[in-house]
Amino acid sequence: MDLHLGGGRVLSEGGPSSSFYDFLSWHAPELLPGRSLRGSPIAGELSHGTTIVAAVHERGVVLAGDRRATAGNMISKRDVDKVFRSDEFSAVAIAGTLGLGLDFAKLFQVELEHYEKMEARPLSLMGKAHRLAALVRGNLGAAMQGLVVVPLFVGYDQDSGTGRIFSYDPTGGPSEERGFHSIGSGSVFAKGALKKLYTENMPVEDAVLCCVQSLYDAADDDSATGGPDMARRIYPVAATVTDEGFSRVPDAEMAEIVQQVVESRMSAPDGPVARLHD
Repeated sequence: MDLHLGGGRVLSEGGPSSSFYDFLSWHAPELLPGRSLRGSPIAGELSHGTTIVAAVHERGVVLAGDRRATAGNMISKRDVDKVFRSDEFSAVAIAGTLGLGLDFAKLFQVELEHYEKMEARPLSLMGKAHRLAALVRGNLGAAMQGLVVVPLFVGYDQDSGTGRIFSYDPTGGPSEERGFHSIGSGSVFAKGALKKLYTENMPVEDAVLCCVQSLYDAADDDSATGGPDMARRIYPVAATVTDEGFSRVPDAEMAEIVQQVVESRMSAPDGPVARLHD
């Protein structure tokens, strides 16, 4: 006999589910992210993460985010890390309700670990994207009450040997993005910069620099996005996912990249100019 859970998921009585989310939904639904906040009138007072960017490069994909969190028109945190390792060959970053998003990132990590232990093999990259979609879809009730969490998922596809980017709306359906993408309050400005600077098969170092430039542009026009804080030494967070796995860009290296960007903006405040002809 099968036990039917919400959202069309099924948990077999003949054995444990390969989905930790399904297991938690059945045995302890009160522990799922956001359950205790549903119906709360304080959604507008909670901290929100802002801008995330991603770009595919010649060896995989880079994922980066600013460090600011806001509560209304106030800066609530200046040094938030919104970029997380999901497993060896994937990463996720979150925009939206901060505390809920951090719980989602942790739950997704456990979900992938649980599947690999139960099935003795990892999910495909597309399978991981769909697992994350189920988590987002499960939060739809809270999202309709203002507790929105929007992830950006990236990974290295070992089958095709390429980096891939997946975005989500609050209903959970994953959409694959080509080349680059951005989410969050400053996404329209970051994406404009990415369109100007991005080239296919760019080197890893250029992709990281491209993402940092786009976050700088987002902070220049969006008050909720945090720019580099040179006085406090708070810089964007970036990670790459390649055939060698997940790797966070070291703080010292990021400081050098940010210094390069800031110095270049002293002479060209609007950033580098894209070529009109090849």
